[in-house]
Amino acid sequence: MSREIVAGVDGSPESLAAADWAAREALHRGLPLRLAHAWRWEPLDIPLVQDRAGQERAAEELLREAESTVARNHPDVTLTAEVLLDTPVAALRGTEDRAEMLVIGSRGQGALLGFLLGSYGQQIIAAAGRPVVAVRSRDGQPAEPPVGDVLVGQLGSPEDSAAALGFAFETAAARGASVRAVRAWSLPPLYAYSPASMRLADEAGGLVPYEEKALHEALAPWRERFPEVPVTEHVELGSAGQVLLSASGAAQLLVVGRRAKRGALGPRIGSVAHAALHLAPCPVAVIPQG
Repeated sequence: MSREIVAGVDGSPESLAAADWAAREALHRGLPLRLAHAWRWEPLDIPLVQDRAGQERAAEELLREAESTVARNHPDVTLTAEVLLDTPVAALRGTEDRAEMLVIGSRGQGALLGFLLGSYGQQIIAAAGRPVVAVRSRDGQPAEPPVGDVLVGQLGSPEDSAAALGFAFETAAARGASVRAVRAWSLPPLYAYSPASMRLADEAGGLVPYEEKALHEALAPWRERFPEVPVTEHVELGSAGQVLLSASGAAQLLVVGRRAKRGALGPRIGSVAHAALHLAPCPVAVIPQG
C-alpha cells in the first residue's frame, strides 16, 4: 500500500497550522496528504434536543473548509479528506497502516494538555506506531523558520537511536537541509563506573572523546546512506532535554525518539520527548523506537 501523510484537523488555528506543515512536507517527500477529522455521535443521557444530522453536517463542513484552505495554499499537493467516525486516538491510529507520519497541532509552549484534540494528543504520541509531528501555530501558520537544520537527539546505542536518526536524515534529504546530531552526556556517580566502561573511556582518550566516538559511530551508516546531507556533530555535558532545547532555536525541526511507558493512566512518553513537545519553539517529530 502506498504511503501518505495524515494530518488531524479540528478547525482550530493549531490544526490548520499542522495541515499546512503537512502539505509542505508532502510536497517535499512526493507523497499525498490526507486530512482527517475525528467525530463520533455520543448522545447524552439527559433530556436535551440532540441533532445528530446537524452535528454530522458541521463535522463535514469543518473538514471541507480545512481542505479548501490547504488546496488553495498548496495547489500542487495530492489531497484527500475524510471524517473518521471514532474517537480521536482510535481514528488517527487507525490510519497508521497507510501513514508515513501523523501530524497534529500543538497549542503553545508550556501547556500541559496542549496538543490538538485536547488531552488526546499526548495519548496519540505515546501510543502511535508511526512518527508523530506536533506543530505549533503562530498567527495560524506553523512556527517553523524557513531555514535551519534538522536537529536530532542521539541517545544510547546506535540501535536505540536508529529510528530517530533515519527519520532526521530522510527529512533533511527531502528538504535539502543539513542534520545537526546532538548527544548529551552526564557524569555518573562513582559507583556507576565499571572497569569495562572506564577501560573503553581510557581507550578513547577520556570521557568526552568516548562520547564523540559513540555519536560518530551511530551516524556512520546514515552518512553513508545519505552522502548529500551535511552533518554537524555536537556533544555536550548536560541532560538530554536541556541540551536539545538549547540547540532548537535555529532548527526547522526537532527529532526525538521515544519508548512508550505504561503509567496508571495509560501510555506516556519519556522525559526528553515531553520536554521537547512542551518547550521547543519548532515542530517536534516523535519517533517510536523498537
